[in-house]
Amino acid sequence: MLFSKLRRRSAPPSHKHVAEVGWVLQTDHASFIWPDPRPVSRSNVVPEHAKSVLFCPAVIDHEARLFEVACPFDMRLAVRITEKEEPMLLNVDGEQSSVTPRAFSKLAFLSARKQWRHPNRPLLQILTPYTFLADEHVYMTQLPPILHFQEHPLPGVFIGGRIPIHLWPRPLTWAFEWYETGKELVFKRGEPWFYCRFETSDPSRHVRLVEAEMTRHLKEYLAGINGVVSYINGSFSLFGTAQRRRPERLLQPVQRGRSLNSDPGKGD
Repeated sequence: MLFSKLRRRSAPPSHKHVAEVGWVLQTDHASFIWPDPRPVSRSNVVPEHAKSVLFCPAVIDHEARLFEVACPFDMRLAVRITEKEEPMLLNVDGEQSSVTPRAFSKLAFLSARKQWRHPNRPLLQILTPYTFLADEHVYMTQLPPILHFQEHPLPGVFIGGRIPIHLWPRPLTWAFEWYETGKELVFKRGEPWFYCRFETSDPSRHVRLVEAEMTRHLKEYLAGINGVVSYINGSFSLFGTAQRRRPERLLQPVQRGRSLNSDPGKGD
């Protein structure tokens, strides 16, 4: 009932074939290091042949639906096995790294061995504040940057995921299964880090991405989601509770250029 009403009211008639998806950063510090999500840019090379892959409608439609998040830092990571056969995550650049040890300890970590998918492949997680949301049925899939050629190939595989962002907007994690533990994992600031693809109830619809205001209603709703994995297994079992407690509207686009004397905390 709730989302049937939302679908009717979510967009002006002139944009009825475009779904609006919001993004917000759930962080209280250093938010400027995290780049705005952006559409994946297409090649600007002029094809010499009418049958060029750049003219393929399937390719065009696929690439037009991808959004990328750029890497926010320069960093080189490595895994070392201790004398007790326990893996240890290292910031290879040490004191020369742009990421301080304190920030690094809060940013990246290896999951406990018993949580790995394979006993010899460490599972790395890097926490991000990126949170996507919508006021109609939208699923988001997090993907590796499949259109980006990497100068330093990953020594393993990116672990993606798919969530309903109209019900379960939560901060994304950059997750990685480390196959070749003898090789370093290299991050370059500004390079594509991961992609997002959004699905609506109508597969033909496209998405418009907007920055969302952290309103009082949104903050309260996100607080109900954050941290639930520390208490239960299978967080998706809470979708029913989330739907019952969800406000009718969560997505309020940020209004730039407002007066410096205005109170940003009044939006709800």
